[in-house]
Amino acid sequence: MFRIRKEFHFSASHQLSHLPDDHQCARLHGHNYIVVVELAAKTLNADGFVRDYHDLKPLKIYIDDTFDHRHLNDVMEGPSTAENMACHFYEWCAARWPETSAVLVSETPKTWAEYRP
Repeated sequence: MFRIRKEFHFSASHQLSHLPDDHQCARLHGHNYIVVVELAAKTLNADGFVRDYHDLKPLKIYIDDTFDHRHLNDVMEGPSTAENMACHFYEWCAARWPETSAVLVSETPKTWAEYRP
């Protein structure tokens, strides 16, 4: 199996109001997010790629236009957790690129959530 990954960055705020008041994520705060999309294929295309990295530019545009420097509670359905964002980005990517195999979202250098069906 061949796999490629491409990383995207954005900054945004969020607040998880369903948590207890003393939980740090219950307060309005922000993160510098990293989104990694993974695509996989058993064989390479005629150009020798799983998919050309340039083909993933629409994800960069989508992230910049919809998420970057925004309040995630205003742009996401449901809680704006890293887990929900990983699923959201996976579904967005899989609708465009059938080779999509996973999406990872990081809120901090030490925390990652992954969605892989």
